[in-house]
Amino acid sequence: MLQIGKTIISLDVIQKEFCCDLDKCKGACCVDGDSGAPLTAEEADQIEKMYPEYVEYLSDFNIAEIKKQGFSVIDSDGDLVTPIVGNNECVFTFTDEAGITKCAIEKAYFEKHTAFRKPVSCHLFPIRITEYKRFDAVNYQELDICKPGRICGKSNGIPLWQYLKEPLIRKYGQEWYKEFTYAAENLPKE
Repeated sequence: MLQIGKTIISLDVIQKEFCCDLDKCKGACCVDGDSGAPLTAEEADQIEKMYPEYVEYLSDFNIAEIKKQGFSVIDSDGDLVTPIVGNNECVFTFTDEAGITKCAIEKAYFEKHTAFRKPVSCHLFPIRITEYKRFDAVNYQELDICKPGRICGKSNGIPLWQYLKEPLIRKYGQEWYKEFTYAAENLPKE
């Protein structure tokens, strides 16, 4: 483990290689799960407020589900999350012409309709953060659905922490990432 400020980081975050391969996984992380994506209260408010900016990308079924469930829900663990449909798919998804499941919120961001990209938990995936009173545990969640990302990362020599630079900076700031980069690059080799 490595400690930077109030974060305790698993060495897997530094040592594993990863790069999403959407052509292979088809956006499985938005579809495969027993709960929605973790949200902060602020993110839940943002998602509701900007609904008019991304609703056009959603199916009628997903729109009806949002009307029924709301923009966020409390899951069985007591966490605030995005609603899901069909017992596993995030309600804010759509399928593009290549058959890849994508985020409607992020599509609105890329089309410059909003400054909010998507929940930081989604942006950081497959890194998962557990917040405790005194520290955040930063861990790599290795799932079968992300095997194409591991293969792509390994074949391109892309460390997970470098692939997820932007969301790590979004979560913890530029100074934290600079300190983390120094520690990761100078970690003794086994």
